[in-house]
Amino acid sequence: PRLTRRTARGTALAMANAAANALGNLAKAAIGLGVTGTALNASMYDVDGGKAAVMFDRFRGVLPKAVGEGTHFLVPFIQNPTVYDIRTRPKSISSVTGTKDLQQVNLTLRVLCRPDVENLSEIHKNLGQDYDERVLPSIGNEVLKATVAQFNADQLLTQRDEVSKRVAAALRLRAKDFNIVLEDIALTHLSFSAEYSRAIEAKQVSQQDAERSKFIVLKSEQEREAAVIRAEGESESARLISQATRSAGPALVELRRIEAAREVAQTLSKSRNVMYLPGGNSNMLLGLNP
Repeated sequence: PRLTRRTARGTALAMANAAANALGNLAKAAIGLGVTGTALNASMYDVDGGKAAVMFDRFRGVLPKAVGEGTHFLVPFIQNPTVYDIRTRPKSISSVTGTKDLQQVNLTLRVLCRPDVENLSEIHKNLGQDYDERVLPSIGNEVLKATVAQFNADQLLTQRDEVSKRVAAALRLRAKDFNIVLEDIALTHLSFSAEYSRAIEAKQVSQQDAERSKFIVLKSEQEREAAVIRAEGESESARLISQATRSAGPALVELRRIEAAREVAQTLSKSRNVMYLPGGNSNMLLGLNP
């Protein structure tokens, strides 16, 4: 019996040792898998659509070529990626500047910009991720002031398309020096000072008054010409009647009297309030009230 107890105790001890070894091996495997997973995760990074990454290497510095979208590998603790949004985005630039005739004007410029992907590493080294905030306001004000100074205040209104084209061409050229691409440039707002706006309104009112006065003068001249023509016509008519009277004698006068009497008779015959009663050599007109 004593031997049997010793054998059972040894078997139990052996089983406990085996279980402990198994647990130890499992723990080592789990730790190994954890370390491997952590290392693998640290060795990978994702670049989403519409973005690009610039890689910084502790030994080589910023790598010249940007990395496109997808999953990529890196050396942990040696390389560090910086992701840039390379999609086109809007930016507004406002400026108060003077015109050629020394008038103050308020301008607002709307641009659609994006970084030049081929030179993204240069942007990262020189400007950083807020490249648009660093560059566009300064060069936008510079270009607006230089361009507007070439025009008078009224030309900004009448030649707005030309002003916008010049601003766009100059701004694209300046942005190219900073590796920024401008997809579209538009002059969205243009306003003058309150004093100049009142002066423009007064000028327009004066022009309208001048046009109205010109119309009145032309109308008076036309009425005068019409009166002259009417008088000439009446004079010529009187002359012709006088000639006809001299040539035809009293017969023409009698003809005109008969025609006038006929017209009077026709007019009276259409009236319901008048009755015509012929009788001998005299005629009678009776007025009848309805």
